[in-house]
Amino acid sequence: MFTAAWAGWAAAFCVIEGIALYRKQPGDTLSEHVWRWFHTAKGTVPDRTTRLRRFTLVAFMAWLSAHFLTGGMF
Repeated sequence: MFTAAWAGWAAAFCVIEGIALYRKQPGDTLSEHVWRWFHTAKGTVPDRTTRLRRFTLVAFMAWLSAHFLTGGMF
């Protein structure tokens, strides 16, 4: 059941991202959303939560990388 759910999630992501890439409109792709959420897009003005948002992103990505690379030890 979970394998099918994860496959469905991956398929939905591919469809959404594929449509966004095909349309080529600003703000459609996941990357553009992440850049906006973490204030790294051109012209984005940092606010008082920017450092916390960026730290959260870096910490999550570090944990996820360690989790995958160690077979779940972290």
